[in-house]
Amino acid sequence: MLVAGVVILDANSLQVVESVVIQDTVEFPYIPGLFSFRELPPLVRAFKELKTTPQLVVCDGQGIAHPRRFGLASHLGVLFDIPTIGCGKTRLLGEYKEPAHQRGAYSPLIDQGEIIGGVLRTQPNIKPIFVSIGHGISLPTACTWITKLSPKYRLPETTRQADQLVNKVSAELNRSR
Repeated sequence: MLVAGVVILDANSLQVVESVVIQDTVEFPYIPGLFSFRELPPLVRAFKELKTTPQLVVCDGQGIAHPRRFGLASHLGVLFDIPTIGCGKTRLLGEYKEPAHQRGAYSPLIDQGEIIGGVLRTQPNIKPIFVSIGHGISLPTACTWITKLSPKYRLPETTRQADQLVNKVSAELNRSR
């Protein structure tokens, strides 16, 4: 059983405007590098249930900073033709220099001579996160958005709110079994 959540926030207040949670059975096996084939079907169902059309999507998964240069953020962006940003706690591939320790410090994530993402410090003296283009957005704009969406914590508020929602629903499901 997989629980997937989509949370829409107001870009200025970062307050939740709408949220959808989907419970689904997973048919695709876990295969490293093919995360989107497992996660995408319930996310697509959740997006289709939204009453509000998002203007930007931040995915807890990568875009082009992916071994196949087409991660979860890229899949969602192309499917819905919405600008998407991939944002993750861990690096799938590429090399980088540690960014400076202040909020907003950035270093390019490079694989085979190509910039595939950015390593962004969203809070001072906290581990950076990995940002990549999903679809329809530039890397500088993606990093600006992730910094704006991360006023207090390492992860953007979009990811935090979706994680909290999914964790709450998952815990309720586990208690009812």
